[in-house]
Amino acid sequence: MATSRAAGVVEKIIGNTSDATITTDVSNPGQNDYGDQDGARMKALTWNGKNSVKLVETAKPRIIDDADVIVKVTGSTICGSDLHLYHGSIIELQKGDILGHEFCGLVESVGPAAKKVKVGDRVVASFQIACGECYYCQRKLSSVCDRTNANKIANAMYGGRTAGMFGYSHFTGGFAGGQAEYVRVPYGDVNLLHLPDDVPDEKGLYLSDVLCTSWHCVTDTGVKDGDVVAIWGGGPIGQMCAEFSFYHGASRVILIDGGNGAWRLDFVKKKCPRLETIDFTQLPKGESVTSMLKKMVNGGPDVALECAAGEYAKGWAHYFETLLGMETDTSELLNEMITSVKAFGRIGVTGVYAGYTNHFNIGALMQTGIRLIGNGQAPVHKHWERLLNLIRQDEVRPLNMVTHRFRLEDMEKVYNLFDKREKGVQKVFIQTKNSAPPSPGAPSLTEL
Repeated sequence: MATSRAAGVVEKIIGNTSDATITTDVSNPGQNDYGDQDGARMKALTWNGKNSVKLVETAKPRIIDDADVIVKVTGSTICGSDLHLYHGSIIELQKGDILGHEFCGLVESVGPAAKKVKVGDRVVASFQIACGECYYCQRKLSSVCDRTNANKIANAMYGGRTAGMFGYSHFTGGFAGGQAEYVRVPYGDVNLLHLPDDVPDEKGLYLSDVLCTSWHCVTDTGVKDGDVVAIWGGGPIGQMCAEFSFYHGASRVILIDGGNGAWRLDFVKKKCPRLETIDFTQLPKGESVTSMLKKMVNGGPDVALECAAGEYAKGWAHYFETLLGMETDTSELLNEMITSVKAFGRIGVTGVYAGYTNHFNIGALMQTGIRLIGNGQAPVHKHWERLLNLIRQDEVRPLNMVTHRFRLEDMEKVYNLFDKREKGVQKVFIQTKNSAPPSPGAPSLTEL
């Protein structure tokens, strides 16, 4: 297993199980899956160890399976979940793995079995890789495709398959990612969505993940007319969950963040004026997030949405337990939500939790009838066509969260900005040598 703070607890619980990858696994630069016979090269961002990424020149991908499509990347981005990789918190990550699970581009070449896409098409890729034929894919539940990720550790931990993902370690299949100039997309007909001319890259790109993930969080948790919704985490997912909660009839939405991320409360409120906020680092003495929410809402919110993730321990106990490999994730935010919502309220967990946690308040969950809903990795294929139509109708506005445009060549610095939650940097657009100039209303290039 790759070394990480998660490795200890996983080995204890399921044993040191070896990894088995599927035939379409294209993890590390230099594997036979990559490299045209003419020696073509490309630039790509790779994981270089804990808190380190490196832009390298490596072999360009080639078609290896009949259903493959090669995409010339015209836009990519960084997701908050990429920071879990950056920190070395996701197991089975190897030095040299190409990062990035959100990208759009132009189809450069297609395998003989690809029939729905053709050379020159503008497309956006799903961050998860679906086969399109299995039980789950047939039901548009693409995030748990049972054919694209043969990792034995994931299968043992979760009791079943989850889909392969681009640029997200060998735990999710070992597929090379989209923070690069070119990507090989398995099952291209299934995992690529056509972008019409009236949807520029700076809007269409985010159908890869963030828009579908936020929409799924809200709809899967069942936000409905009149609900009061509290959201933990003010990043792009939290921001879009706030907008989508109002879209689905929420009467009030309360966003919670603090510390280095406190600036995001004001940022999101400017885009969504009805929003209410709590800075958990500026609470009066003796107050907690739970007590504040109970004061703001009689009995507490109806719904709580977790858009932060289980990596970030607030207290010393969880900090040391994760450091020592005694757990992979902290339960602090989950416990906070359980004690904050109304009895028989609903909690949706869409922030990344990789494995196991300690000190979980299961008694409160059971005694008060709370519905704890693991939203899963959002099934992009279930939602992206509807969201594309809403973008075209200007009912969903991805540019509300996009603050910067950077070059692929500056990604080492951009990861550092994200890790520090640099003020003013919310969601970014990463351009490559293949990108078109900025579209109207999109941020111009920021030099680093």
